[in-house]
Amino acid sequence: MPLTPLDIHNKEFSRGFRGYDEDEVNEFLDQIIKDYEILIREKKELEEKLNSQSERLGHFSNIEETLNKSIVVAQEAAEEVKRNAGKESKLIIKEAEKNADRIVNESLSKARKIALEIEELKKQSKVFRTRFKMLIEAQLDLINNDDWDQFMEFDVDATELKNLQKEDSLS
Repeated sequence: MPLTPLDIHNKEFSRGFRGYDEDEVNEFLDQIIKDYEILIREKKELEEKLNSQSERLGHFSNIEETLNKSIVVAQEAAEEVKRNAGKESKLIIKEAEKNADRIVNESLSKARKIALEIEELKKQSKVFRTRFKMLIEAQLDLINNDDWDQFMEFDVDATELKNLQKEDSLS
């Protein structure tokens, strides 16, 4: 067990013949007691300071550990977000490709329908044109027919018609 300043102070030496000068020894012991008290006080202060620093170190170690865990969680969250964004972008691209294929197929189908309708309209136009041409030719044949000339040569006396009309009304 270490000595305390009180142990040093209370220490009694046995006296011998022609021993040490008692005042000198007491002065020296007093000096040792003062120095020893200073050392003990400094030791205590250093221990308190060490404990305080250990507590701070523990606190900062906890903070460091928490920050490291937070960083790991943030990195995992970022990776998850990146994975989800990648999946979502792939889904969007697939959906866009499907829509593009559907739109292209619908457009091709409509273009085919329109092409068929155009061909049908061309056929109908040819039929109409042929029939119209035949109608006009038939009308021209009627106009060019000699019957018109004979009809124009036909003379009818207007007085004879009036008389015929009167006879018909009397009967």
